[in-house]
Amino acid sequence: MTDKNQPLTDIRHVLRTDDDGTIRVSGTRVTLDTVIAGYHQGDTPEDLHEAFDVLPVDDIYTVLSYYMNNRAEIDLYLAQREKEAEQIREKIESTYTAKQWERHQKLLQRIEEKRKQLGN
Repeated sequence: MTDKNQPLTDIRHVLRTDDDGTIRVSGTRVTLDTVIAGYHQGDTPEDLHEAFDVLPVDDIYTVLSYYMNNRAEIDLYLAQREKEAEQIREKIESTYTAKQWERHQKLLQRIEEKRKQLGN
């Protein structure tokens, strides 16, 4: 018989923090960031499993349930990860040549045009 207060699935078996502090899901390279971003975009656990078939659908449900019950903590982690990503982007972009900046701007324009075409 199990204790009602003890979860059936220990989240530590689903989420692991690697050496650089990135939380990964189900022993794969798929990050918590990726799963939560998909959830925020409206993906169902089944959609996420289809996109990342290395993730067992039960683990995806477990992660999303954990997120919903620990939203403030996870959102803080995600905000910190986004801040770190922005710092890395800025560092890389600071080394761009004029030609690289031109290509970068063209790429951003193409992305924006595609988003408009898709209605995003």
